[in-house]
Amino acid sequence: MGHGVELAAADGHRLSAYLAEPAGTPRGGIVVIQEIFGVTSHIRSVADQYADAGFTALAPALFDRVERGVDVPYTDIAKGFRYMKTMKNAKVLLDAQAAIDDVRAAGKVGVLGFSWGGTVAYLAAARLEIDAAVVYYGGQIRRYLCYKPRCPVLFHFGRKDAHIAPETVERIKAANPQGIFHLYPAEHGFNCADRACFEPASAKLALKRSVEFLHRTLG
Repeated sequence: MGHGVELAAADGHRLSAYLAEPAGTPRGGIVVIQEIFGVTSHIRSVADQYADAGFTALAPALFDRVERGVDVPYTDIAKGFRYMKTMKNAKVLLDAQAAIDDVRAAGKVGVLGFSWGGTVAYLAAARLEIDAAVVYYGGQIRRYLCYKPRCPVLFHFGRKDAHIAPETVERIKAANPQGIFHLYPAEHGFNCADRACFEPASAKLALKRSVEFLHRTLG
């Protein structure tokens, strides 16, 4: 459905992105933020799902500042972490802003992120001008609870997530009393059909809730 485009960040950096557009008039724009594995086929499929739901969806390649075309196998978590550790939040948010600016013509804008991208989505909700955010299993949010979202945020976590303790979810909930939280009988990465931890029933329900939330908040 989608195709590649190029974006320009405010500091002059140019990055690639995957753009998926709806068949009719868009209901708004969605920026899809990757996991530590890059703009994988899964991330592209998420953008396609949101285009099917009526949004202009754009997935920026945030690792382009380090290496272009990053697409790490889900079995090589260590390699994904090496890329992630080179990233600086200020630059990541510059690139997220470039994507937000690009889809703003579609209407209100939401940011949707997975794992590391979920934390980026949370930071975008607190520090950038967006209208909604959806966070999938963003455990590192615990490091940024001093930042308060300025827009509605929907959170998805798995009860069986070995990477995010229940206490961490409770801390995030306590710091975000206006947030909408859902927990699923699933592991970390449950939304991704390319991973062993994929839990289709949870993924389907989380998608339904996310689309309904974004229809309410964006249009």
